[in-house]
Amino acid sequence: MGYKILIVDDDTELLKMLKSYFEIRGYVVITAENGADGLKQAQQGPDIILLDVNMPQIDGIELCRMIRDKVMCPILFLTAKVEEQDRVNGLLSGGDDYILKPFSLKELEARIGAHLKREERRKVKTKYRFFSELSIDYSAKTVQIGETYLELTKLEYEIIEFLSMNPGIVFDKERIYEKVCGYDAEGDSRVITELVRRIRKKIGEWTETEYIETVWGMGYRWIK
Repeated sequence: MGYKILIVDDDTELLKMLKSYFEIRGYVVITAENGADGLKQAQQGPDIILLDVNMPQIDGIELCRMIRDKVMCPILFLTAKVEEQDRVNGLLSGGDDYILKPFSLKELEARIGAHLKREERRKVKTKYRFFSELSIDYSAKTVQIGETYLELTKLEYEIIEFLSMNPGIVFDKERIYEKVCGYDAEGDSRVITELVRRIRKKIGEWTETEYIETVWGMGYRWIK
């Protein structure tokens, strides 16, 4: 059986077209015409989710916030919006990518395939690392301090994973952005700055030990 993809969009004609296109290519396609139905369909355990940003009642960004803690699969936004703040808000809500309307079906398929391959590579990781009180299970994608599991968004976890697997190496914000988001576009430093701030706050609730160091004018590194 192929990958399971959930598409949530209030444009019924677009839903029909995408469903037909991806089913021909071997995907199992689940559709929803609004956020409320999308919330229910997310319980089916999709491998990837496409969300329209502009939907009535529950929009795509709000729906992403509602389901992000329940699913670890990639979430891609479909949107006609191009404002930087909209993109920032989407990523901070837990999204992984933006596809601008109108889009090429081949490009959409390629972006979906790239995200699914990245997820498969992550699933084969079996390493478990300890850093003082903090431990990371790269298979389960969990971070613990003592017996406490941190409640992290997908991007927050991926930043921790990337930096912790390369301890002592300084990465600028753009490189971190490209690595965890998988974009060809230039990195958005505002997103990374905010995500690192959130990570530090969550870690700081349980320990005074610093794990992510700011190297001024250069970026961030994981402290060995």
